[in-house]
Amino acid sequence: MKLLISPMNEEEASQAIAGGADIIDVKNPKEGPLGANFPWVIKRIREITPESIQVSCTIGEVPDLPGSMSLAALGAATLGVDYIKVGLYGFQTEQEAIILLESVNRAAKDCNPQIKVVAAGYADAHRIGALNPLQIPEITFKAHADVAMLDTAIKDGKTLFSFLNSEQIRNFVDYSHYLHLEVALAGSLRKEDLITVAALGADIAGVRGAACTNCDRTDGVLKKELVRELVDAVKGIKPQPAFKRV
Repeated sequence: MKLLISPMNEEEASQAIAGGADIIDVKNPKEGPLGANFPWVIKRIREITPESIQVSCTIGEVPDLPGSMSLAALGAATLGVDYIKVGLYGFQTEQEAIILLESVNRAAKDCNPQIKVVAAGYADAHRIGALNPLQIPEITFKAHADVAMLDTAIKDGKTLFSFLNSEQIRNFVDYSHYLHLEVALAGSLRKEDLITVAALGADIAGVRGAACTNCDRTDGVLKKELVRELVDAVKGIKPQPAFKRV
């Protein structure tokens, strides 16, 4: 399982790199859980990140505006990132989300065919009027994107597991793998949650708050020592049997 750490600036990115993160995920938590950062920040972080470490960026909590969001995806793809994350926030129907995600996917891969597009749903979707998060694997597959993700929209101390039980998450993971998708799990995860996330079969675990001082994702500062603790926790997890894809 890869550990994705989300810095918000170059200094924090350096800390995440020094701490041993597998993926550097550039975001701006002041604009939301998947808040987009500035292109010059993303570009600089890609420049200072070793090629052996992947870089991800977000394009925000996305409204139902396929043209605008595909243009944003194209811009992100020019920055040399390996993943683009899309928060499926402002949708009423599955078809709306598929159309937007298809547009984002096309724009990104017209620029870089190797880039991976991540569709993020919200475990606490009922609190913001978003799509049922268990629809995300199907949406991701139909839009020809690459990674199905779960996160939380409201950061108030509740975690992914406050809204979905282990059976629901395992079904999400297994169905995503059946569709040949990667799976990322996030949502105010703590160090002690990483064992559970790995046992559920996730390919990627996403963390910010637990890597920051005072576990504060907005006002705290990301530190390499905290990242290293998380990295060591993941390294100590025994490999889980892989789900048999068909």
